[in-house]
Amino acid sequence: MNHEIEIEFKNMLSKTKYDELLTTFDIQEEEVIRQENHYFDTADFQLKAIASGLRIRVLPNRIECTLKEKSNNHTHIETTDALTEEEANQILQGGQFTAPTVVARLKERGIAIEQLALFGTLATERVEIPYKGGLLVLDHSFYLHREDYEVEYEAKDETIGQKVFQQFLTDYNIPIAHAEKKIARFAAALAARN
Repeated sequence: MNHEIEIEFKNMLSKTKYDELLTTFDIQEEEVIRQENHYFDTADFQLKAIASGLRIRVLPNRIECTLKEKSNNHTHIETTDALTEEEANQILQGGQFTAPTVVARLKERGIAIEQLALFGTLATERVEIPYKGGLLVLDHSFYLHREDYEVEYEAKDETIGQKVFQQFLTDYNIPIAHAEKKIARFAAALAARN
């Protein structure tokens, strides 16, 4: 259980540029981590309305429930609880939310916990690379018969992080391409299907 501030910068990538970065950073297949993000909201999108997202993330060695709340352009407050496989399955099957810190925060924000429902899953193949005092993340995501590629840079300081990320894009000849959060891209793809 924790609350932390996440400062991140994101940019979409072409498949060619993504593959080029994997080669440049000499990424081996065993360094790629597969994760699944299961997204929740209410039928009337109460979380989306307050620029927040709720997910259960399944990783090879842990499962966690995270509420992400936007605080400004590049900063989010994350509230996270670790889950057992049994707890995660219960929630994913429409049972009670057993993530106490996340539930408490949702109640503070006036979100109707009993109305939360799973609205989809996005799988990601992720590579994390320590880079200039922060963390460079290369993601290849799959959802709703789509796939996309992005680079993220997680920093401890917003001003320094922005400079490092802008220089990274310049150094590797990456065209600037705005990247929405994964949950927003998923929701847009879902809306386009309906």
